[in-house]
Amino acid sequence: MLGSLHIENYILIDSLDISFPEGLVIITGQTGAGKSILLGALSLVAGAKADATMISDGKDSCVVEAEFDGADEKVRSLLDENDVEWDDGHLIIRRVVNRSGRSRCFVNDCPVTVQLLADLSASLVDVHSQHKSLLLTDHAFQLSILDHYAGNAELVAGCRSEWQNLQGLRSQLASLKDKLQRADAESDYVSAQYRQLEAAGLRAGELEELEAEQKSLAGAEQIKEALSAVSDLFDPSSDDRAGIAAGLREAQRQLERLAKFLPEASDLAGRLESSRIELEDISSEVGSLDRKIDLSPEHLEAVDNRLSLLYTLLKKHGCNTVEELVSVRDGFANAVSDNDTLAERIEDLEKEVASATIRYDRLCEELHSRRTASAGGFADAILDDLRFLELDRSAFSVSVQPCAPGACGKDAAAFLFSATGANPQDVSKCASGGEISRIMLCLKAMMAKFVGMPTLIFDEIDTGVSGSVADKMGRMICRMGGDMQVFSITHLPQVAAKGSAHYVVSKEIGADGVAHSSIRKVEGAQRVNEIARLLSGATITDAAVANAKSLLDNC
Repeated sequence: MLGSLHIENYILIDSLDISFPEGLVIITGQTGAGKSILLGALSLVAGAKADATMISDGKDSCVVEAEFDGADEKVRSLLDENDVEWDDGHLIIRRVVNRSGRSRCFVNDCPVTVQLLADLSASLVDVHSQHKSLLLTDHAFQLSILDHYAGNAELVAGCRSEWQNLQGLRSQLASLKDKLQRADAESDYVSAQYRQLEAAGLRAGELEELEAEQKSLAGAEQIKEALSAVSDLFDPSSDDRAGIAAGLREAQRQLERLAKFLPEASDLAGRLESSRIELEDISSEVGSLDRKIDLSPEHLEAVDNRLSLLYTLLKKHGCNTVEELVSVRDGFANAVSDNDTLAERIEDLEKEVASATIRYDRLCEELHSRRTASAGGFADAILDDLRFLELDRSAFSVSVQPCAPGACGKDAAAFLFSATGANPQDVSKCASGGEISRIMLCLKAMMAKFVGMPTLIFDEIDTGVSGSVADKMGRMICRMGGDMQVFSITHLPQVAAKGSAHYVVSKEIGADGVAHSSIRKVEGAQRVNEIARLLSGATITDAAVANAKSLLDNC
C-alpha cells in the first residue's frame, strides 16, 4: 500500500508531506485544484517520462518520494535482480528531476533505472484514469481480463514465451533460406572456380621453382658447353694432353720420390694429394651438373605452359603468390561446403519450427478451452454487479472467437453488452459513458480479486453517473477497500461519503500572485462541509449540510 507521499517543487506544489491509511481513501476538490497534478507526481515514481516543465518556476529541481509497504515476492525478485535492499517489503521510491530534464531514480536509497520504477509500479499501484475507460473497447484488454478470471497467467506466459521462440526460429529459417538462395545462384560460378583451382594442383613455392628452372632451361645449351669445357680440363678427351688430375698425380709421385732426400717434399706431396682429391670431387660434381641439364624442347615447353597457367590464375584472382591462390581455392571449397551445411541447418531448423509449432498449438488449444469454459461464469459475475449498479435489464456476455496467432494464443475476446437486454453488441459500439464507467468498475472489482494489486487508484471512474447509481458505485468501491487500499478521486458526494479517510485538494493564489496547490485531510465538520459543497456547489446550504451528515451517518 501507499503509506506516504512527499513532493517538492512539482508544478503548483511547493512542498507536500502526507500519509495515507489502508482502506478506501477519498480525494475531492474543485475542478482545476490540482488532483491531476497529484496523480502526475505519483506517475513520476511509477516510471513516467520526466521533463523540465514539471519543475516549479524559479526552482532548480523537483522531488517526488513515495513510501510503500507490503510489497510481494515479484517485487522482491525485481529488487534482488537489481541489487536493491529488500527491507521486508518496505520501499522508498524517489525521483529527482533537474532543469535539464534528466532525472535520477532511487529505491531504498540505491540508484536505479527508470525501467525498474516502471516494473515495480506494475506490482505496487494501478492508476485508473478517465481515459483508461477506453481500454474497455480494446479487445486485447478484454482478453487479458478474461485470462485473469480464468487463472491463465502461467499458460499465457508460456504461450508468449513459445510464440517468441517460434517467431525467432522462423526468422532464422527465413534468413538461412534467403542466404542459401543467394548461394545457389552463385554456386555454378563458385563450383567452376573451385574445380579449376583444384585441377591446377597448386603447391606452395612452385612458382619460384619453375621460374628458376625456366631460366636454366633457356640457357641449357650454353651451360652444357661450359660444363663440358670444364670437364675436359679435368679429363681431356684427346690423348695428346694430360688432364689436371693426372698432372697432379704425377707431381705427387715425383715429390714422394724426393722425400728421402728432401724431407720438406713429403709435406708438399701431402698437400698435393688433398688438392687432387678436392679437384676430383669438383670434377665429379661438374659432370653431375652436366648430366642434369636437359636440352629437351618438350620439357622447356611444359615448364612454360605451367608458368603460363599459374600467371593466368594469379591475374584472374588478383593474387601475387601461389600461396594466395591456395587460400582462394580453399575459400571456394568452404563456400561449396557451406551450401551443404546451410541445407543441413535449414533442415534442422524446419524440424525445430515444427516442434515449436506443435508446442505452441497445444498451449493455444488449452487456453481456448479454459477461456471458453470460463467465459460464462465471468459474464455472469459481471452481470450480477451491473444489475447491482441498476442496469437491471442489461445483458453481458463474452465471445471467444478464433483470430490470427499471436503472443496470447489464437483467441480474440469481445465483450457484448446491451442495456435493454436485446441484441447485445460489442461494448465499444453501444455503451454510453455512464454505462462504460459502470462496466469498467465491475471489471476492476473483478481484477482486484485475482491480481492482488495492493493499491488501486480510481480517477473519476464514476463520471457519467449520479443518484442511487453513484451511491451503489461508492458501495462497490468501498467493498474493494476492505481487501486493498483504494483511492477514489471523485466529484460525487455519494462516493465521497463512503471513504474511511477523506482528503481535499485546493488551489490558492499566494502573495506572489502564483497559484499553489495543497492537500489536507478533513474530518468531522470539515468533511461534512466538503460533502455539502459537492451536493450544493459554491454556496453551502443548511439542507446540503443536513444531507451530507445523513450520507456520512448511513455509511
